[in-house]
Amino acid sequence: MTSKIVIVAGGTTGMGRATALARAARGDEVTVIGRTRRDLPSSVRFLAADLSSIAEVERVAAEIADRHPRVDALTLFANRPMPRRTETADGLEYTFALYYLSRYLLAARLAPLMPVDSVIVNVAGVGTKKGEIHWDDPQLRAGYGIVRAQLQAGRANDLLGVAHEGKARYVLYHPGFTRSGLDGHPSPVVRGVLKTLALFAARPVVRSVAPVVDWIERPPSELLTASDRGNPVDLSGKEADARRLMAYTESLLAR
Repeated sequence: MTSKIVIVAGGTTGMGRATALARAARGDEVTVIGRTRRDLPSSVRFLAADLSSIAEVERVAAEIADRHPRVDALTLFANRPMPRRTETADGLEYTFALYYLSRYLLAARLAPLMPVDSVIVNVAGVGTKKGEIHWDDPQLRAGYGIVRAQLQAGRANDLLGVAHEGKARYVLYHPGFTRSGLDGHPSPVVRGVLKTLALFAARPVVRSVAPVVDWIERPPSELLTASDRGNPVDLSGKEADARRLMAYTESLLAR
Protein backbone atom coordinates (compact mmCIF):
# COMPACT_ATOMS: atom_id res chain seq x y z
CA MET A 1 0.00 0.00 0.00
CA THR A 2 1.21 3.50 -0.84
CA SER A 3 1.20 6.08 1.94
CA LYS A 4 -1.44 8.77 1.47
CA ILE A 5 -1.87 12.34 2.67
CA VAL A 6 -5.15 12.44 4.57
CA ILE A 7 -6.96 15.43 6.08
CA VAL A 8 -9.66 14.82 8.69
CA ALA A 9 -11.86 17.80 9.58
CA GLY A 10 -13.55 17.15 12.91
CA GLY A 11 -11.24 14.29 13.79
CA THR A 12 -10.69 14.58 17.54
CA THR A 13 -13.61 12.35 18.58
CA GLY A 14 -15.98 9.70 17.26
CA MET A 15 -15.93 8.67 13.62
CA GLY A 16 -13.42 11.33 12.61
CA ARG A 17 -10.93 10.18 15.22
CA ALA A 18 -11.46 6.52 14.30
CA THR A 19 -10.78 7.32 10.64
CA ALA A 20 -7.63 9.26 11.51
CA LEU A 21 -6.28 6.46 13.69
CA ALA A 22 -7.09 3.76 11.14
CA ARG A 23 -5.30 5.57 8.35
CA ALA A 24 -2.32 6.53 10.55
CA ALA A 25 -1.97 2.85 11.50
CA ARG A 26 -1.61 2.08 7.79
CA GLY A 27 1.26 4.54 7.50
CA ASP A 28 -0.60 7.53 6.05
CA GLU A 29 0.41 11.11 6.81
CA VAL A 30 -2.71 12.22 8.67
CA THR A 31 -3.66 15.75 9.70
CA VAL A 32 -6.62 16.29 12.02
CA ILE A 33 -8.39 19.66 12.29
CA GLY A 34 -10.33 20.37 15.47
CA ARG A 35 -10.67 22.56 18.54
CA THR A 36 -8.47 20.57 20.95
CA ARG A 37 -6.03 17.75 20.35
CA ARG A 38 -7.45 15.52 23.12
CA ASP A 39 -5.61 12.17 23.13
CA LEU A 40 -4.49 11.86 19.53
CA PRO A 41 -1.16 10.02 19.18
CA SER A 42 1.99 11.82 18.08
CA SER A 43 1.80 10.03 14.72
CA VAL A 44 -1.17 12.29 13.83
CA ARG A 45 -0.51 15.95 13.06
CA PHE A 46 -3.01 18.33 14.66
CA LEU A 47 -4.19 21.75 13.51
CA ALA A 48 -6.20 23.69 16.07
CA ALA A 49 -9.04 25.67 14.52
CA ASP A 50 -12.62 26.81 15.02
CA LEU A 51 -14.11 25.58 11.76
CA SER A 52 -17.21 27.73 12.22
CA SER A 53 -14.98 30.72 11.38
CA ILE A 54 -14.34 31.55 7.73
CA ALA A 55 -10.93 33.03 8.57
CA GLU A 56 -9.93 29.91 10.52
CA VAL A 57 -10.92 27.61 7.67
CA GLU A 58 -8.98 29.76 5.21
CA ARG A 59 -5.96 29.68 7.55
CA VAL A 60 -5.81 25.90 7.97
CA ALA A 61 -6.42 25.35 4.26
CA ALA A 62 -3.46 27.63 3.51
CA GLU A 63 -1.28 25.80 6.06
CA ILE A 64 -2.13 22.45 4.49
CA ALA A 65 -1.36 23.80 1.01
CA ASP A 66 1.99 25.18 2.21
CA ARG A 67 2.95 21.84 3.78
CA HIS A 68 1.74 19.33 1.19
CA PRO A 69 2.25 19.07 -2.58
CA ARG A 70 -0.98 17.10 -2.84
CA VAL A 71 -3.92 15.84 -0.78
CA ASP A 72 -5.11 12.28 -1.39
CA ALA A 73 -8.16 12.34 0.87
CA LEU A 74 -10.25 15.00 2.58
CA THR A 75 -12.76 13.64 5.08
CA LEU A 76 -15.42 15.95 6.51
CA PHE A 77 -16.97 15.16 9.91
CA ALA A 78 -17.21 18.48 11.78
CA ASN A 79 -20.63 19.16 13.31
CA ARG A 80 -22.03 20.33 16.63
CA PRO A 81 -25.79 20.68 17.33
CA MET A 82 -26.79 23.96 18.96
CA PRO A 83 -29.96 24.11 21.10
CA ARG A 84 -30.40 27.84 20.52
CA ARG A 85 -29.63 29.96 17.50
CA THR A 86 -26.03 31.15 17.74
CA GLU A 87 -24.19 33.45 15.36
CA THR A 88 -20.53 33.10 14.48
CA ALA A 89 -18.08 36.00 14.32
CA ASP A 90 -19.00 36.24 10.63
CA GLY A 91 -22.67 36.80 11.49
CA LEU A 92 -23.74 33.36 10.22
CA GLU A 93 -25.96 30.79 11.90
CA TYR A 94 -23.57 28.39 13.64
CA THR A 95 -24.82 25.08 12.22
CA PHE A 96 -24.84 26.47 8.69
CA ALA A 97 -21.28 27.76 9.16
CA LEU A 98 -19.78 24.63 10.73
CA TYR A 99 -21.75 21.74 9.25
CA TYR A 100 -22.03 23.17 5.73
CA LEU A 101 -19.84 26.19 4.96
CA SER A 102 -16.62 24.80 6.44
CA ARG A 103 -17.02 21.72 4.24
CA TYR A 104 -17.66 23.82 1.17
CA LEU A 105 -14.58 25.96 1.85
CA LEU A 106 -12.16 23.16 2.67
CA ALA A 107 -13.09 21.24 -0.47
CA ALA A 108 -12.88 24.38 -2.62
CA ARG A 109 -9.52 25.54 -1.25
CA LEU A 110 -7.85 22.11 -1.33
CA ALA A 111 -9.24 21.11 -4.74
CA PRO A 112 -6.12 22.33 -6.62
CA LEU A 113 -4.04 19.83 -4.58
CA MET A 114 -6.32 16.87 -5.23
CA PRO A 115 -5.57 14.68 -8.29
CA VAL A 116 -7.95 12.37 -10.15
CA ASP A 117 -7.23 9.43 -7.84
CA SER A 118 -8.05 11.40 -4.67
CA VAL A 119 -11.32 11.47 -2.74
CA ILE A 120 -13.49 13.79 -0.66
CA VAL A 121 -15.75 11.98 1.82
CA ASN A 122 -18.55 14.13 3.25
CA VAL A 123 -20.15 12.34 6.21
CA ALA A 124 -23.63 13.76 6.69
CA GLY A 125 -27.18 12.50 6.15
CA VAL A 126 -27.59 11.79 2.47
CA GLY A 127 -30.71 9.74 1.80
CA THR A 128 -32.67 11.45 4.56
CA LYS A 129 -35.97 12.68 3.13
CA LYS A 130 -36.66 15.29 5.81
CA GLY A 131 -35.35 18.83 5.76
CA GLU A 132 -34.93 21.49 3.10
CA ILE A 133 -33.06 24.67 2.28
CA HIS A 134 -35.07 27.58 3.64
CA TRP A 135 -34.37 29.86 0.73
CA ASP A 136 -36.30 32.79 2.22
CA ASP A 137 -34.33 32.53 5.48
CA PRO A 138 -31.26 30.27 5.16
CA GLN A 139 -29.72 31.77 8.31
CA LEU A 140 -32.85 30.73 10.25
CA ARG A 141 -33.38 34.10 11.90
CA ALA A 142 -37.04 33.19 12.32
CA GLY A 143 -38.22 29.82 13.63
CA TYR A 144 -34.83 28.36 14.57
CA GLY A 145 -34.79 24.81 15.89
CA ILE A 146 -31.89 22.43 16.50
CA VAL A 147 -33.39 19.71 14.27
CA ARG A 148 -34.43 22.23 11.60
CA ALA A 149 -30.87 23.60 11.44
CA GLN A 150 -29.31 20.13 11.29
CA LEU A 151 -31.64 18.96 8.54
CA GLN A 152 -31.11 22.09 6.45
CA ALA A 153 -27.33 21.74 6.68
CA GLY A 154 -27.64 18.06 5.79
CA ARG A 155 -29.58 18.87 2.63
CA ALA A 156 -27.01 21.58 1.82
CA ASN A 157 -24.26 18.96 2.01
CA ASP A 158 -26.22 16.79 -0.43
CA LEU A 159 -26.08 19.71 -2.85
CA LEU A 160 -22.33 20.06 -2.36
CA GLY A 161 -21.92 16.64 -3.90
CA VAL A 162 -24.24 17.47 -6.78
CA ALA A 163 -22.32 20.70 -7.48
CA HIS A 164 -18.86 19.10 -7.29
CA GLU A 165 -16.78 19.62 -10.43
CA GLY A 166 -13.22 18.97 -9.23
CA LYS A 167 -10.93 16.12 -10.26
CA ALA A 168 -11.27 14.32 -6.93
CA ARG A 169 -13.95 11.69 -6.46
CA TYR A 170 -16.74 12.95 -4.16
CA VAL A 171 -18.55 10.66 -1.71
CA LEU A 172 -21.64 11.59 0.30
CA TYR A 173 -22.03 9.11 3.13
CA HIS A 174 -24.76 8.56 5.70
CA PRO A 175 -23.50 6.03 8.28
CA GLY A 176 -26.79 5.80 10.17
CA PHE A 177 -27.11 5.92 13.95
CA THR A 178 -23.61 5.38 15.30
CA ARG A 179 -22.03 5.36 18.75
CA SER A 180 -20.25 8.58 17.86
CA GLY A 181 -20.65 12.16 19.03
CA LEU A 182 -23.13 11.19 21.75
CA ASP A 183 -21.41 13.48 24.25
CA GLY A 184 -21.73 16.44 21.91
CA HIS A 185 -25.40 17.19 22.47
CA PRO A 186 -25.81 20.19 24.81
CA SER A 187 -28.74 18.71 26.77
CA PRO A 188 -27.77 16.15 29.46
CA VAL A 189 -31.23 14.60 29.19
CA VAL A 190 -30.89 14.10 25.44
CA ARG A 191 -27.34 12.78 25.89
CA GLY A 192 -28.63 10.21 28.32
CA VAL A 193 -31.42 9.11 25.99
CA LEU A 194 -29.05 8.85 23.02
CA LYS A 195 -26.55 6.78 24.98
CA THR A 196 -29.29 4.42 26.15
CA LEU A 197 -30.62 4.01 22.61
CA ALA A 198 -27.09 3.51 21.32
CA LEU A 199 -26.63 0.45 23.51
CA PHE A 200 -29.34 -1.33 21.54
CA ALA A 201 -29.67 0.36 18.15
CA ALA A 202 -26.45 2.16 17.18
CA ARG A 203 -23.67 0.86 14.99
CA PRO A 204 -20.17 0.56 16.45
CA VAL A 205 -17.87 3.33 15.28
CA VAL A 206 -15.46 0.87 13.66
CA ARG A 207 -18.25 -0.55 11.50
CA SER A 208 -19.49 2.88 10.43
CA VAL A 209 -16.06 4.19 9.43
CA ALA A 210 -15.04 1.04 7.54
CA PRO A 211 -16.39 2.33 4.19
CA VAL A 212 -14.63 5.68 4.74
CA VAL A 213 -11.30 3.99 5.42
CA ASP A 214 -11.79 1.86 2.30
CA TRP A 215 -12.75 4.81 0.05
CA ILE A 216 -9.51 6.52 1.08
CA GLU A 217 -7.59 3.43 0.00
CA ARG A 218 -9.61 2.85 -3.18
CA PRO A 219 -11.61 5.90 -4.33
CA PRO A 220 -14.74 5.12 -6.40
CA SER A 221 -14.48 5.35 -10.16
CA GLU A 222 -17.56 7.61 -10.38
CA LEU A 223 -17.20 11.35 -9.83
CA LEU A 224 -20.07 11.31 -7.29
CA THR A 225 -21.08 8.46 -5.00
CA ALA A 226 -24.01 8.84 -2.58
CA SER A 227 -24.44 6.07 -0.02
CA ASP A 228 -27.02 5.76 2.75
CA ARG A 229 -25.81 2.87 4.94
CA GLY A 230 -24.57 1.02 1.88
CA ASN A 231 -27.59 1.81 -0.31
CA PRO A 232 -27.10 4.09 -3.33
CA VAL A 233 -28.97 7.40 -3.30
CA ASP A 234 -30.29 9.06 -6.46
CA LEU A 235 -29.62 12.81 -6.40
CA SER A 236 -30.72 13.53 -9.95
CA GLY A 237 -32.99 16.51 -10.41
CA LYS A 238 -31.20 18.61 -7.78
CA GLU A 239 -28.86 20.45 -10.12
CA ALA A 240 -30.84 23.72 -10.10
CA ASP A 241 -30.94 23.80 -6.30
CA ALA A 242 -27.21 23.04 -6.18
CA ARG A 243 -26.45 25.99 -8.47
CA ARG A 244 -28.70 28.22 -6.38
CA LEU A 245 -26.94 27.23 -3.16
CA MET A 246 -23.49 27.73 -4.68
CA ALA A 247 -24.50 31.24 -5.82
CA TYR A 248 -25.84 32.06 -2.35
CA THR A 249 -22.68 30.70 -0.70
CA GLU A 250 -20.38 32.71 -2.92
CA SER A 251 -22.42 35.84 -2.21
CA LEU A 252 -21.88 35.30 1.51
CA LEU A 253 -18.13 34.90 1.06
CA ALA A 254 -17.92 38.01 -1.13
CA ARG A 255 -19.31 40.26 1.60
